Parts: sequence; structure tokens; C-alpha cells
Amino acid sequence: MLILTRKSDESIIIGNDIKIKVLKIQGNQVHIGIDAPRDYSIYREEIFEQIRRENENARSTAASGQLEQLENLTGLKNMFFHTSDDAPTAPVPSHSQSSGHRKPAK
Repeated sequence: MLILTRKSDESIIIGNDIKIKVLKIQGNQVHIGIDAPRDYSIYREEIFEQIRRENENARSTAASGQLEQLENLTGLKNMFFHTSDDAPTAPVPSHSQSSGHRKPAK
């Protein structure tokens, strides 16, 4: 972590397009101004952490919902297709039972 000391009305430049300026120091509070392009998201740390937690919970909830949907589809599959070993199967005719030719009628 880079540690810099600044007084009121002094600034810090980050990269080519971000400027952080100490506007006022009042007691134990420091008022800062941030000049940055609009496409940068700037949050107080506690707000950023809250957003991160909410996004994590949303992903977890979505994954849980997807798992439930998958379980429902598996249940439907099992209703229509027997997958167990004891499921009845249709007999398959063997080649020895049928020659494929008809006997002529008398």
C-alpha cells in the first residue's frame, strides 16, 4: 500500500485520468473530491462490500434455482423413460425366428 501525506487543497493523480483532492479536514473527517471518467465505478468501501455480498447471494440463489429446475427435469425424464435395471423392456425379435420371406398361400 502506498501511503501519501496531503494537506487541504492538495491532490493525488492516479494514472492519466483520476485526480483525488483533499477538500477539507474537519476534526477526524477528511472530505475528498474525486475527478474521474464516468465509466469508472467509485464506491465507499462499506457500500462496495454490501454490493459484493448481494451479488454473491444472487448468484447463489440463481444456482440453487437452476439446480431445482434440473431436478424437476430429471423427475420428468424418469416419468417417461425407465432407467432402472428392473424396468420392463420390449422383446426384440431375433433373426432366427423370421426369415423375412412369406410362404406362398395354397
